Amino acid sequence: METQGESGESWAATRAWVEKTLPGGERIEGAALLRGGWTSRMRRLELAGGAAGRRALVLRSFVRPFYLRHAEGLLTREAEILRLLGGTDVPAAALVAVDATAQYCDHPSLLMSLLPGTVRLDGDEEDRRAGLMARQLLAVHRLEVSEGDRPRAYQAWTSAEGVTPPERTRRPELWRRAVDVIRREPPRYRACFLHRDFHPGNVLFEGAGEELRISGVVDWVETSWGPADLDVAHCSTSLALLHGVPAGMRFADRYLAAGGTLTEDPADHLYWRLLDALAFAPDAEKVAVPWRALGRTDLTPAVLADRLEGYLEALFARYG
Repeated sequence: METQGESGESWAATRAWVEKTLPGGERIEGAALLRGGWTSRMRRLELAGGAAGRRALVLRSFVRPFYLRHAEGLLTREAEILRLLGGTDVPAAALVAVDATAQYCDHPSLLMSLLPGTVRLDGDEEDRRAGLMARQLLAVHRLEVSEGDRPRAYQAWTSAEGVTPPERTRRPELWRRAVDVIRREPPRYRACFLHRDFHPGNVLFEGAGEELRISGVVDWVETSWGPADLDVAHCSTSLALLHGVPAGMRFADRYLAAGGTLTEDPADHLYWRLLDALAFAPDAEKVAVPWRALGRTDLTPAVLADRLEGYLEALFARYG
């Protein structure tokens, strides 16, 4: 087997660590990089030789310098969350092993089960998928965990000082107004269990039409304790960028229709929505790279910058 994939990083030590964790007789027969990741290198490992027959696992390894610095906290948190979710109805992967400090691996790594289904980012059945996602997100928020099992408090991903508006914007006043909104202290909120990075790229689907269902929710490294509005805001921004502003504006309504609760104060809700949206500035290129790798080549920086501005405008029109 190759010990250096198309990414160029050696993973010989990581492969040896994986094989030591496997039941007797089981071995790695093949490995393939999975598309669509940004923060980490994802591999699908094909296994054979064990009592369970052929099966597959997923290996997450942090290789980028920024994420290497934070890998211990991220992977330790994800391992803890996967253990916690194992006793719930949330369709998350099962933890197999973790080496958060790269004591044995080439890079900090986590090994988990492979969930069925695929990421779907095209426009087919987008409305139906969004409705399912709203109900799934509500199920995450309703998880009851003891105080000792609660994840860390949420962290904001931008600040008024950290926002970079698009250089060629024709609406600088819109950006100044949006930035001013998040200068305030965070609103009071009722905290709950947050995925914190819930969006279409982290949800797996199976079936179609009436048989369409969510088969998995992945990427639990940012799981937090905080306001439901923030998780709804993050998915809303992603939908606006992927499918247009109206799709992003509908998601909060879908969440409420599913039985969810958001703040009743429009100004407070606007704060959470803008706190998330402004973290994508200036043009959402960071998320566009994995989305384009999954087939959305239409999502150019210009398209995304225009959608992001249109989304800010729509938020003010409704909540401002």
